[in-house]
Amino acid sequence: MKPVIALVGRPNVGKSTLFNRLTSSRDAIVADFAGLTRDRHYGNGRLGKREYIVIDTGGFEPDASEGIYREMAKQTRQAVAESDVVIFVVDARAGISAQDHEIAQYLRRLGKPTVLVANKAEGMTQGLQLVEFFELGLGEVLPVSSAHGQGVRSMLETALEAIPGLPDLDDEEPEVETGVIRLAVAGRPNVGKSTLINVWLGEERLVAFDLPGTTRDAISVPFEREGQKYELIDTAGLRRKGKVFEAIEKFSVVKTLQAIENAHVVLLLLDATQGVTDQDAHIAGYILESGRAVVLAINKWDAVDAYQREQIERQIETRLAFLKFASLHLISAKKRQGLGPVWKSIAQAHASAMRKMSTPVLTRLLLEAVAFQAPQRSGMFRPKMRYAHQGGMNPPVIVIHGNSLEHVPDAYKRFLEGRFRKAFDLVGTPLRIEFKTSTNPFKE
Repeated sequence: MKPVIALVGRPNVGKSTLFNRLTSSRDAIVADFAGLTRDRHYGNGRLGKREYIVIDTGGFEPDASEGIYREMAKQTRQAVAESDVVIFVVDARAGISAQDHEIAQYLRRLGKPTVLVANKAEGMTQGLQLVEFFELGLGEVLPVSSAHGQGVRSMLETALEAIPGLPDLDDEEPEVETGVIRLAVAGRPNVGKSTLINVWLGEERLVAFDLPGTTRDAISVPFEREGQKYELIDTAGLRRKGKVFEAIEKFSVVKTLQAIENAHVVLLLLDATQGVTDQDAHIAGYILESGRAVVLAINKWDAVDAYQREQIERQIETRLAFLKFASLHLISAKKRQGLGPVWKSIAQAHASAMRKMSTPVLTRLLLEAVAFQAPQRSGMFRPKMRYAHQGGMNPPVIVIHGNSLEHVPDAYKRFLEGRFRKAFDLVGTPLRIEFKTSTNPFKE
């Protein structure tokens, strides 16, 4: 088993920067804002042959009793409970604070192995500046600079050594990772994305709060269902550009778009109480452009009346007509209604996105389609299609070779797409058809 390290500290001490340094990634949003991280965020790292898991947490206020700060404190406590060792991060330049004392008191009470780290110590002479942190009662203070990487390796070695009973690498059995389906849950703010994932997991894994924009990062959670491993990705809600006033939210939009591109399947969550908005169509268009398999789900279906339901169905037919290939589900995440069929559609969409199509079958289907309805003549030439083969997966790509194919109209392209979809049972995934025209070697 990989050892688990939790990063804990008050807001804006550099925990997310240290997280990115330890995982050699940019998975955590980093900016000069206090309280940017809200959920706990997992990442994998390696020191030599030793692999480990790092948990990034939000600014910790142990005594927070209301609002979003209470939810963030709950997430941090859960991260500490899951960890083997805690790295308590303080700000070497700002000095010690009352909140640092509260966190230190909480960690001492738990008795969990803890390493005290003074971040932002670049250019500072070790000694007198760090003396004040000894009053926290957590032992030696390790000066580091997460932004520049100074002292991070020795800090990591100290943290791993502090884990009691950590087996040698030679004694551990290698972990074999099977195929994992990456599932991103996307949508506008406050449609219930975090609530849905919490229901699936059976725990309050993500902060679910009645405030748009609670989730600011793309949070990844491992999950297994009926023997199939998933990686659930809760994304920040995407607003219209004109509504993104905070620089924090601009970072979140970037992370959400990256999460969609890296996913195998995207569950696009809509809000029944607000209908299908232009922003929903914008997000759906981006998913389509990215080529990801997609499943549609309308949340809060129990909260609308018959008239509103009829209006939503009409809006889907008009505003999301380009997603006709996607399955549609009517659910209530809060009341756990209609969630079972969603998993079947997710599995079907993933299978369709990864479908293998043989060249002989594709060519036969192509010739049958041409025999049923030939492409329209363009001037003196009629496009002639010779054979087809698969050019990629996720999304499936079919490459058709022939002569004068640049004259094939879009309507005929949609006709071919329908024939291929029906033959290979492609549901929930975009299908791209590319034409390649043969050139005449004696043209010149």
